Amino acid sequence: MPVLEMKVPSPGESISEVEIATWLVQDGAWVEKDQTIAEVDSDKATLELPAEESGIITLKAEEGDTVAVGDVVCLIDTSAKRPASAAKPAAKKEEVVVAESKPAVAAKPADVTSTNKDVSPVARKMMAEHGMSAASVNGSGANGRITKKDVLSALSAGIDGSSIVGWGGTRDQHNEKMSSLRRKIAQRLVSVKNETAMLTTFNEVNMQPIMDVRAKYKEIFREKYGVGLGFMSFFTKAVTEALHLFPAVNAAIDGNEMKFHDYADIGIAVSSPKGLMVPVVRNAESMSLAEIEAEIKRLAIKARDGKITIDEMTGGTFTITNGGVFGSMLSTPIINPPQSAILGMHNIVERPVAENGQVVIRPIMYVALSYDHRIIDGKESVSFLVKVKEMLENPEKLLFGAKDPMEVLLGL
Repeated sequence: MPVLEMKVPSPGESISEVEIATWLVQDGAWVEKDQTIAEVDSDKATLELPAEESGIITLKAEEGDTVAVGDVVCLIDTSAKRPASAAKPAAKKEEVVVAESKPAVAAKPADVTSTNKDVSPVARKMMAEHGMSAASVNGSGANGRITKKDVLSALSAGIDGSSIVGWGGTRDQHNEKMSSLRRKIAQRLVSVKNETAMLTTFNEVNMQPIMDVRAKYKEIFREKYGVGLGFMSFFTKAVTEALHLFPAVNAAIDGNEMKFHDYADIGIAVSSPKGLMVPVVRNAESMSLAEIEAEIKRLAIKARDGKITIDEMTGGTFTITNGGVFGSMLSTPIINPPQSAILGMHNIVERPVAENGQVVIRPIMYVALSYDHRIIDGKESVSFLVKVKEMLENPEKLLFGAKDPMEVLLGL
């Protein structure tokens, strides 16, 4: 009988093996062509594995197994008839967890005395992030297995406080194997700390001018370009102009040489269900604000849906990360090698500041630039961050190459 052998595709150059993070189908189930059957972790990203044909699937690898690129991970019997009970998969819908002020009625809680529920790795990670116990989630998988969908349902419905006390307190322990992606991140972070002379310089930005521009033009901007006018496009544009003035911040060490880039490929850290990913906006220096917003949106959606490619996350020359969306007031971001610097954005808080001898309240954001002191001098790093601050506090400078409009008019 015709049996299709599904092999592990190559996620990208230099990647020789992957790890089966989770199977999204059961052994012996019917699968449709292009249906996502598994999530696999490489040392650079988590990717989806789609079925190449329709048929009955036989799994040849377990969750957590490390398999080489080209190995057979499952078989699909393409000659099998589609069971009448196998419903066609619905169109993939965007998964959004909404935090409501008034929780809806929670699903009927599972037996709180059960502490040995079967939980998928993805669901277990999500439950740990939200402080949920297995007893508070109904499992809809085989034999009551708790899946990612079950956790999302519990979160969106709200958790009935009467069904749990505190956050569990069962005193159970469990170990989980680190994914290849997490292991690679750990190695890179340690290498950055050990192999670079990393320092961080700080400054603060009065966000009122940018907020005024957004308030005045956001509706017109959206109507014309079909994307929102966010802070990230202003920061990206300010960074590209500052990189032009201070090219060492956009450079990298290559052996005993300094490699300078006559372009700005900006990595934008975005949050995804699999963790933080850093897709790259190519040639951001030549983009308008609308083009930057559109590209960031496109890449963020691909990262959220697990469709981002390795090529779209490699080759950046500078990175921007925004911890402010999670409430961070101040932090020291870690350089993304082989780059030499990274800009950290933080939350916006109204603070008292002195202007013209008067104390006024302004929306202030702390910003941080971590840099490799081997290639970037202190003067350059501080001047770079000051230039970013100046352009953000004077948005019109973004239109005139970091210069004052009057200087441009006078030819200075």
